[in-house]
Amino acid sequence: MDHKHFDTLKQQLAQIEAYIPNHGLTEKKVSKSSIGWHLSHILMVINGVCGILAKTKPENYKRNFNIKRTIIFPLGYIPRGMGKAPEVVVPTQTITAEDLKEKLKFARKQVEVAKQLPEKTYFIHHIFGMLNKKQTLRFLAIHTNHHLKIVRDILKSESPLRNAGRA
Repeated sequence: MDHKHFDTLKQQLAQIEAYIPNHGLTEKKVSKSSIGWHLSHILMVINGVCGILAKTKPENYKRNFNIKRTIIFPLGYIPRGMGKAPEVVVPTQTITAEDLKEKLKFARKQVEVAKQLPEKTYFIHHIFGMLNKKQTLRFLAIHTNHHLKIVRDILKSESPLRNAGRA
């Protein structure tokens, strides 16, 4: 089994942990959402998708062709503004460091559970179609990297308004 995607996710989870103290920062020129929103969203996606993987029946997996996946996955890059997050993974509550730490703790467990699942467990993505476990983990890594880049851009910003949202 290829452990590359699990290693990538573990490294990304460590980055998320390092950014939690900055959860209240915003920079409207980069994103209308705070760092905490992006971190919460990432963790909601990881937790939700891994939970779905664990519930699927491998015998129901059907390999399929998807042009968007064929382009995005090798590039490893999601252009900004390309997609819209489903409501189920849009943070709506006030985001606290404690909430992020709890979601992170659960995400680490979920990734470990996913590691043990059969290769043909799957997740159906609204844009990329039916993804097997390896493809799902690749999607999670690409998606997480997309939001971590936004977080880094918020932190790099020189705007005096950047600290206005500090919690």
